[in-house]
Amino acid sequence: MNKSNSVEQRKLRESEQRRKDIIKAVRALIKAGGAREITLRKVAEKAGFSTTVVYNLFQNKATLITQAMDSDLLDLVKAMRNATDADLSPLENIRRTGRAYVTFGMRHPDQYALVFLERRPHAPVASSRVEHGNQAQDPYAFACQLFVDLAATGQIPVEQVEAMAQIYWEGLHGMVSLRLVFGDGEEWFEHDEFNRHLEALIDVLLIGILHRFNKPPAQS
Repeated sequence: MNKSNSVEQRKLRESEQRRKDIIKAVRALIKAGGAREITLRKVAEKAGFSTTVVYNLFQNKATLITQAMDSDLLDLVKAMRNATDADLSPLENIRRTGRAYVTFGMRHPDQYALVFLERRPHAPVASSRVEHGNQAQDPYAFACQLFVDLAATGQIPVEQVEAMAQIYWEGLHGMVSLRLVFGDGEEWFEHDEFNRHLEALIDVLLIGILHRFNKPPAQS
């Protein structure tokens, strides 16, 4: 390895470490005060860098926050993928993924809140290090593929898979967000036992989705 290559690799390592330090500062600031309190100046002060360093690496607040979520999205999609089994039916894998999604949110409330509950500016998908549409990295793309697999069995029309994936996710998100916000001690309404409630929710969502988007029989 020549000297110029060695220097270049060292600079890349240093730049990547700065990026990680800045992301760590962003996550700490969000946890303390929410995404709306994030500014390049505050992040720079927290991370111990100049605002110029932060700007050169991230350009704007939206990109900062987007990349701060990348590791959470990767953790979520890993949990979802680990819940599936190639030997099971698509419908059962959709059920398992739903359980994994809710369980992840309940076990990692700060991560879940950052990704799905914080109001924040949105950056172009290309600014994320999570590849949009890559089922190994993008949780929504992975969820959509499960419904594509279900459509391949002939039970649902393929043109409706994204609508079904969205509705399924929205229902699951509702349970997670309410449980995280209210907790189990909320007195305004009675909480059913967690697992029983989750199974009932998944049943209602899937029965309703299959009924609403049922593929009509072919005309003879």
